[in-house]
Amino acid sequence: MVAPKSSNRAQAAPNKSKTRPLMTWGTRLAVFLIFIATCGWIDSLRTLNRSKSNFYVFDPTTIHEVAKSAIAASPDDTRGMISHILANLTSTYPSTQIRINPDESEWVFNNAGGAMGAMYIIHASITEYLIIFGTPLGTEGHTGLHTADDYFNILVGEQWAFKPGALEMERYTPGSVHFLPRFTAKQYKMHEGCFALEYARGWIPLMLPFGLLDTLTSTLDVPTFYHTARITGREMIKNLLIGKI
Repeated sequence: MVAPKSSNRAQAAPNKSKTRPLMTWGTRLAVFLIFIATCGWIDSLRTLNRSKSNFYVFDPTTIHEVAKSAIAASPDDTRGMISHILANLTSTYPSTQIRINPDESEWVFNNAGGAMGAMYIIHASITEYLIIFGTPLGTEGHTGLHTADDYFNILVGEQWAFKPGALEMERYTPGSVHFLPRFTAKQYKMHEGCFALEYARGWIPLMLPFGLLDTLTSTLDVPTFYHTARITGREMIKNLLIGKI
């Protein structure tokens, strides 16, 4: 009777080794879904109590007005537009309420969704980011599928976009806004010399893999990865220290 028992144990061992990876991935998926549900619940609390400004300090309408005023103040001068935007934001929002990065020289490459450009991170927190993104050369790619609403305010140049099922492209010119609701994806193209003021509001940390993974899987541009993570982390921490989520 001893031999059959040992045979049964030998057969059970491979079965356990097969099910272990499935259990591991199942656990990871469950944790991820719980995290997403928790984020949605917290976001609903924020919606019910709009007086709590520590979630969203900026708003899409105000950012759009800032972009349009920058275009009017510095036509055909992208650097002048950026300086105007910074001056407007720093004079409007006190440093005790929100942290704004004033260093206009802090540009980094950004490879995401097959597109490439450069960005200057003006603000980054857990629930909001505000950046200047663009390229003088032009680029094209996938927007990504995000947990935040995205408002792409065109400053100079032109952007085209489309989503599956559309037979005509969307066209965005200076002063217009390309609004991408959360959990929506499109193909987009930025023509030569296109720059935009991009504002996102939602759960920003969940957007970071989209913005960083191309660096690890394709470009292997370690300095860009380091500086992107450093600047983003620094700004998020500084905002948390003043109570901005």
